[in-house]
Amino acid sequence: MTTTGIEGVLTRLDAEIARAIASGDRRGYFAVLYRRVTAKVAEGLDAGFFDDDVRMERLDTLFAERYFEAVRAERAGQRPTDSWQLTFDAGRRWRPLVLQHLLVGINAHINLDLGVATAECVPSEELADLRRDYDRINAILAAMIATVQRDLLRISPWMGLLDRFGARTQTEVVRFSIVVARRGAWRFAENLSATPDERWADTIHERDRRVAAVGRRVLHPGTRMATGLLLVRLRERGAVADHLEQLLAADDPSLSRVEELVERPDEG
Repeated sequence: MTTTGIEGVLTRLDAEIARAIASGDRRGYFAVLYRRVTAKVAEGLDAGFFDDDVRMERLDTLFAERYFEAVRAERAGQRPTDSWQLTFDAGRRWRPLVLQHLLVGINAHINLDLGVATAECVPSEELADLRRDYDRINAILAAMIATVQRDLLRISPWMGLLDRFGARTQTEVVRFSIVVARRGAWRFAENLSATPDERWADTIHERDRRVAAVGRRVLHPGTRMATGLLLVRLRERGAVADHLEQLLAADDPSLSRVEELVERPDEG
């Protein structure tokens, strides 16, 4: 099944979220974040926020289809990309924090899928023209993460404890995950776009291998950090379904704030 336009993406994400809420599936954390990002992209399309609305909707749809194909494969008992398999496996485990579930999903989707979707969206000679709108879709994600962090403090009230174990979770960890990841995804898109068609599969596979290694570091950051993560996890409040509902209902950033992040991406 292929996603049809951004409204089709939202409809399918709604179905994934409803399934996750009904079953208490932690894999729904990323789906909620992704749904909020996609809804903001749809708002931007309606407002004329992007340079090329048709091209942006095509990029958004190609991008989403990578996620939906990973979900479909995993649900059918097949193996998706290594980075998505790592994310889905983490969703079956109690120990990762909500933040870790979000970051490992972002890792798979931005560090791997975004570069592939961007290279698929336009011919190589038109790639540079896409950069401004590419930055806008990433700025939406960065702005969304900033609001999600506030919601996470209600779910994980001991999050600040991680500072004592060497992870400044509200700044460096999230900033690295978004700002550095989107820059790396653009470089990967440039590389893939210049790669002959017959070498795409191998190039994507090698990228996936490295992205999965980043995901493993997110989930297993070392013995000292593991202690802090466990303490924070023990204090996370509420059931998975409650967390999903809470994250789904949170306030979203304005498009003007998103544009500020396009102009000053290091704030993301």
